[in-house]
Amino acid sequence: MNNMEKVFTYYDEYAANADGLYLDAVLAASERWLDQPGAVELESPVKPEEIRKGVQLALLKGMKQSAQAHHQMTPDSIGYLIGYLVNKLMKQTEDATFLDPAAGTGNLLFTVLNQFEGNASASAVEIDDVLIQIAAATANLLQLPVSFYLQDAMRPLPMDLVDAVVSDIPVGYYPDDEVALDYELMPEEGHAFSHYLYIEQSMRYVKPGGYGFFVVPSRLLTAEGAEPLLLFLKDHQLLRGLFELPASLFADQRFAKSILLLQQPDAQMIIPNVLLAKIPELGDVRAMQSFFAKVGRWMGNKEE
Repeated sequence: MNNMEKVFTYYDEYAANADGLYLDAVLAASERWLDQPGAVELESPVKPEEIRKGVQLALLKGMKQSAQAHHQMTPDSIGYLIGYLVNKLMKQTEDATFLDPAAGTGNLLFTVLNQFEGNASASAVEIDDVLIQIAAATANLLQLPVSFYLQDAMRPLPMDLVDAVVSDIPVGYYPDDEVALDYELMPEEGHAFSHYLYIEQSMRYVKPGGYGFFVVPSRLLTAEGAEPLLLFLKDHQLLRGLFELPASLFADQRFAKSILLLQQPDAQMIIPNVLLAKIPELGDVRAMQSFFAKVGRWMGNKEE
């Protein structure tokens, strides 16, 4: 077995012999591994991605057995694409800081941090106590410098501004109207969309010149009722790009996703053109090279 398989086998066997939910067993297994570093015998050199992928496989198995709709994980293919964009756009950023306000088990954030070519630290916010404990244990196993906050991300966050937000934001209605009143995207009637509020809140914590990389519904900007969000992005000069993900990643096209790219303007910035692009099927090498070339040309024009 390779290291990834050894990590998954460790978790799977631990869960098979434990009482209760599989996800609870994953957390207990991680805590045991942290207490006993020799619990999993891996072949050197061990790459952080091998550990992350092994843990991910166990979490995916546990989530299939979970009745909680929010127990979902961002696919690696999306994480790698965001990691590519992060590296291209933030290659000059030293000691970069990241935030994920809807971290879940941390898989998307950890994928980006493992790919990042410079020094990086991060903050992660999650309201589910089991998921954030799993994320914290995994970050310790990966030796990633991540601070975790168990709270509602729509409330004030106890952190400094960051260089970038990366997040697969939850979609739906936000139930606490009193908290939502502090947001521009709170409608005059009814509940606010939680995904709108996540975007507004996230960009509050981004430094001038910093970025937001969000996994969003593909029809986010074209759906009926999207006008308030479009006006918000226009008024604050935030929108930089929208990248439609390949259809093959989604069994039901009603739930297709895109990567929304935002940037907090600074005083010296010339606002670039918005880049709209459809990401080709990941197995189409030529088409992917053409897509990356298009992003490169846009970046070249952006930096002029």
